[in-house]
Amino acid sequence: MTIEIQTLGVGDAFSELYCSTAFILQCEGFRLAIDCPDRYRAVLKSLRDTSGSDHDLNDIDDFLITHVHGDHMNGLEAVTFYKRFVQGRRLRLYSAPEVRASMWDERLKGSMATLWDGERLNTMSFDDYFDFEPLAWESSTMIGPFSIRTRRTKHHVPTSALLIEAGGVALGYSSDTAFDSTLIDFLSQADLIIHETTLGPSHTSLAQLLELPDTIRHKLRLVHYPDVFDPNTSPLPALREGQRICLNPGERVS
Repeated sequence: MTIEIQTLGVGDAFSELYCSTAFILQCEGFRLAIDCPDRYRAVLKSLRDTSGSDHDLNDIDDFLITHVHGDHMNGLEAVTFYKRFVQGRRLRLYSAPEVRASMWDERLKGSMATLWDGERLNTMSFDDYFDFEPLAWESSTMIGPFSIRTRRTKHHVPTSALLIEAGGVALGYSSDTAFDSTLIDFLSQADLIIHETTLGPSHTSLAQLLELPDTIRHKLRLVHYPDVFDPNTSPLPALREGQRICLNPGERVS
């Protein structure tokens, strides 16, 4: 069984050069979107045009949101409206309970709580748009073929790091976080660790990652980097937009 990781974007919140960091995971035909940046359909089209990907929003029904900062969920409103008005269905949405608690009232309600049907205004709720499943902090959550464990990171708002397993291989994703050695321990169980690096006290510096043991560093792939970061000269490998990685049992990622 293979976990395929498709990189949609690699930039931080302020990037002029890159799309915001996001991914699509695929296993046994099941697709799971990790975070939902602005102009999501345009991001997918660019991916198809440049990398030969076949990902299309019509085929992606499951979204996992790590936290409510805009670069990680600004596209969710449009994606959800597309599902409702174009495809006639609700979006399957996964997040930690604390993320869900602020997602509707503090981010989406203002623009989505009222819909005009041609004759009258109708009051809408979160449940009208989403089939929601919480991500447990203390146990695994099954999403399709993926078994997902989460851990809260050191960030401004509740944020979920992810350890995603399927078919004997595992992917770790830090999401946004200040450097946290206990989080590194959690992610170290993975065959591949995607870790953020950018500026500011609520994020992780490249220097801190370079101090990690070789056994961890060889698994690292960097994302969420600022425009001043040069992926061509980085001492640790950086993911690129459109890059596809396959995790297979017994194979080391190169």
